[in-house]
Amino acid sequence: MKIYTRKGDTGKTGVFGGKRTAKNSARIECIGTLDEVNSTIGLLRAKLGETHEWQANLHRIQKDMMDMMSHLARPSDSKKVNPNPKPIDGASFCEAWLDELEAGISSPSDYFILPGGNEISALCHVCRTQIRRGERNLVSLWEEDPECVEEYIMAYVNRLSDLFFTMSRAEMDKEGVAEEKWQLFLYKRKKKKTE
Repeated sequence: MKIYTRKGDTGKTGVFGGKRTAKNSARIECIGTLDEVNSTIGLLRAKLGETHEWQANLHRIQKDMMDMMSHLARPSDSKKVNPNPKPIDGASFCEAWLDELEAGISSPSDYFILPGGNEISALCHVCRTQIRRGERNLVSLWEEDPECVEEYIMAYVNRLSDLFFTMSRAEMDKEGVAEEKWQLFLYKRKKKKTE
């Protein structure tokens, strides 16, 4: 079977259930951004090496992203049932890993940090910002097809951006790379003024 079908030559693509939609629709923008995130996570995993302690969790996230993308590709009016699993525990999975990572970092997260540090930390920030774009795309899709964007997807994607921010900090802490701080978080600045 050939990889090319020529069906997309007019700017439309297939979605779950067989319908065709514009390649710049809210649905395809959303799925495309999450696919971009997944590819960047793949690059991060390749840079980390096979034996790195994050590999299993990142592998799980990549599989969960594929499942979520498949569900987002299914319009809510489709009669065809999507057999792929729904990672409904994704947010709690991220929270458990976040707690574990934060417990191992030597300084609290009180500041906005300039993205960078080293290659792994910088890649984590790329993932984080792509995820934030994916989250904005999710809201656009939700406004168009609310039943398609289930709560577990919104929560999971929201938690992923926090996770990759913390992974960046954990990597820098482990490698002894100083964070380039911009300014205190707003609630920290307000607290300082009242002290």
